[in-house]
Order: sequence, then structure tokens, then C-alpha cells
Amino acid sequence: MTAASTDRPEPRPLTAADAAVLFHSLAGDEALIVAVSGGPDSVALLALLAEWAGQGRPRLVAVTVDHGLRPEAAREALMVGELCAGLGVEHRIKRWLGDKPQTALQEKARAARYALLAEEVRAFGATAIVTAHTADDQAETLLMRMAAGSGLAGLAGMAPRSAVSGIVLARPLLGIVKARLVATCQARGLSFASDPSNDDPRFTRIRWRRLLPELAEAGLSAGRLGQLAHRLARADEALDRLALRALAALPAGGGGGQRWFDFARLSQEPEEIVIRGLALVLAAAQDSDAEAEVPRRLARLEDCTQALIAAAREGRALRRTLGGFRLSLAGNGVLSLAREGRRSRGVHPATV
Repeated sequence: MTAASTDRPEPRPLTAADAAVLFHSLAGDEALIVAVSGGPDSVALLALLAEWAGQGRPRLVAVTVDHGLRPEAAREALMVGELCAGLGVEHRIKRWLGDKPQTALQEKARAARYALLAEEVRAFGATAIVTAHTADDQAETLLMRMAAGSGLAGLAGMAPRSAVSGIVLARPLLGIVKARLVATCQARGLSFASDPSNDDPRFTRIRWRRLLPELAEAGLSAGRLGQLAHRLARADEALDRLALRALAALPAGGGGGQRWFDFARLSQEPEEIVIRGLALVLAAAQDSDAEAEVPRRLARLEDCTQALIAAAREGRALRRTLGGFRLSLAGNGVLSLAREGRRSRGVHPATV
């Protein structure tokens, strides 16, 4: 009796036909910034995009951000430039200058990277930044957010296309595992760099990355986690639509820097819809798009909403603060919102 083979099939390189499907949503863009670090994910993305865009689709500019954190980074950026020259793609190098932070380095480096890429979006007149986020990145993001106690919006993970501060981010490879991109580079004879920080266990994401093989052995693969994120994104969108519909049916008004709506009627909806409705009202009341994008802690939003629901059902007045606003619930169930001072933000159990 022969034991069954447990060998897994070799990852299949991506083809031009695969790329045509993956990049279909980018066909309407006039010009794209491609974020290329020099790692296998972004090198494969660049090669596939260059081949695809050579058929008359969007103009491309590849941008490499040198964070100045490793001496090898400058050489790797030049390597990307050589690759771009061979592919006929314009290449630009952006440098993160100044002193580097001692804490939350990865998060701040990521913010700096997107700020520098956004500069090139405006300079080039591009319509989006294309990144090489993979199914593995999506799985890591989902696990990190689960551990942080995120709600549905967070667990939906990264979207294939989203906007940050008015800049569109396109992630066409979210459904592709990293191994296939490595295989793509190898099949095309493309050199790529390896960043040692991608294996540094000091960083939270890397610790989760190290768990992925063990989770995959138990059936929780990157593909399964990505599928879960997609399903949660679908549910999140549906619930947001229901919350908007519920809000549209409420008596509401405003003026003089204040807004009000019938919270008592909203509180008759399922709790999830009430929480989302309050979040949507607060986002709409912000002074700017950038301010509206600032995330609120879900636990605080839930705590505030639950207190308001209890008060509305008992006919009690209640005051709270949340997201920079004073929330005043009257005994008749009408909730008014007014901006609070800059000094105290969050939720405080101040009752009347």
C-alpha cells in the first residue's frame, strides 16, 4: 500500500490572459502610478501591467519610495529603474527625508509612502495608485483586525478599489497569493529584492505572517481568509444601505451649526442599523472629507449608541460626546448634534 502524496502543486505563474482579467477594472483610467518597491509582488505587478498597458491602455509611471531605513534601499530603487527601462516604463524615485520615528515605524513609513505617491499622482495627472497587495496581505490584515476587535467594516479588509484623502488606490492582485507572483518573476527571469524587515518579528504584521502556514495547514488559508473578507465586505455594504434607508425615513433638520433627527424612531431598528445610522450622521456632520475619514473606535460608538437606545426607550434625556460632537437626547426622543470644543473628544458618560 502506497501512502498518498502530500506534495502541493507548484504555484502557477500569471499569464497575459490572467492579467487581462485582473486589470480589466483599470481600463478606464487614463494614467496610473504603479508603486514598485522592488520586491517580487510589485515587480510582477509592474511587468504584467507594462505588457497589458502596451496594448494602448493607461499610461504608466512606476514610483519607488526610498524610506532611508536601509542602506540597500537606494541600490534597490536603481534596480527597479533598470527594470523599468527594459519594460519601457517611466520611473521616478521618491525619498522619505528627515528624522525617522522611534515608534510605530511601519505605520508611519506607510503613511509617508502614500503621501509621496500622492504627490506623483498630482504631478503626473494620474487617476489612481496601483499597489501589489496580495491575498496574503489581505489575510494578514484580516487577522490583525480580528485581534484588534474590529467590526464588519474593518474585517472586510482592503477593498480592490478605495479612496484615501481623495486619492484612489487600486489593488488588482488581492485575490492572488504571493507564491504565484514569485513564480511569475521566476518564469520571466525578473530579479527582485528581499527586504529583511519583512521577516522581523518585532512588527505585528510579521508575527501574523509567520502564523499563516500553520493556519493554512488547518484549512484557514490566505484564500479562505480573503473569501471571508469579501463576504464581510458584501454584508457591510448591505447594512450601510439599510442604515441610509432608515435615516432617510426619519424626521430631521438642522441649522446654525446643529443637526437633529428622531432617534427614538431609529432606535426601533436592529441595533446594528442604529449604530451605523449614528456613525453616518456623525460622518455627514464633519467639516471636511478628510475629517470624515478619521476612524472612530467601534467600542465607543457602540457604548454611546446603546446608552442612547436605553434612554430613548425609557423617555429619558441624555447627553454624551462622540467624535467631536455633543449629543443631546431630549425626552421626546429627538437627538441633537453640536460641535464640542477641541479639548475633549471621545465618549463620556455625562447624563442629565
